[in-house]
Amino acid sequence: MKIYSIAVNTMREAIRNRILYLLLIFALLMILSSRIVSLLTVGDELKIIKDIGLISISFFGVLMAVFIGIGLVSKEIEKRTIYNIISKPVQRYEFLLGKFLGLIITILLNITIMTAVFLFIIFLKSGSWDFSILKALLLFFFELLIVIAVALLFSTFTTPILSSVFTLAVYIMGHLSSNMLALRERISGAIGRAVCTVLYYLLPNLQNLNIKNEVVHNIAVSPQFILFAIAYSLAYSAVIMLLAIILFQKKDFI
Repeated sequence: MKIYSIAVNTMREAIRNRILYLLLIFALLMILSSRIVSLLTVGDELKIIKDIGLISISFFGVLMAVFIGIGLVSKEIEKRTIYNIISKPVQRYEFLLGKFLGLIITILLNITIMTAVFLFIIFLKSGSWDFSILKALLLFFFELLIVIAVALLFSTFTTPILSSVFTLAVYIMGHLSSNMLALRERISGAIGRAVCTVLYYLLPNLQNLNIKNEVVHNIAVSPQFILFAIAYSLAYSAVIMLLAIILFQKKDFI
């Protein structure tokens, strides 16, 4: 019940955030402009619309998760409202999980809005509802779970600016982590090879949750792969949140 109450308050706080609306407006404009861009580009117009739309939702969705997620904890610390919260019968893990759940709900609402507009643009172009994009957006949502968890983790022990940099770095490297093994084979030094191996197993493999190209080019994606990707996201997010809770429990606010 306490986690739910914190989640609801977090969602209300996030919805009042001007950055959220600014990013949402830009995302919707990008999705709407995909129709115009497709007319000016050589190639299959429908595929171009899908590609631009998915990229827009992904880009602005990550920005929402990072910048709003980092502020959830850091603002409470900066405004010293965290003292009022921890002085009440609220466990620190409940506070952190409530923040996590609240932001997930907020991001889900925004993705739903962007998806509805995106589907309508595709309908105007093709004359039919193409729900195949929902598979890519579903996995993207679970990708954001990892991003939110990482953002909360960094916000428990460092400044908002560094948290933003670290979270974006993890996101970018998470999409490149599958290349670490190939890079390891090209490095002769033992230390460099060891670093590549550690990064490969430590960083999230976000490419497991990226099926945008498959959806755009109508390549079949098995239900087993989607279920594996969802399970991977839940497991990785759970580990990161557990680490964040441990660090937050040990944090001294005095």
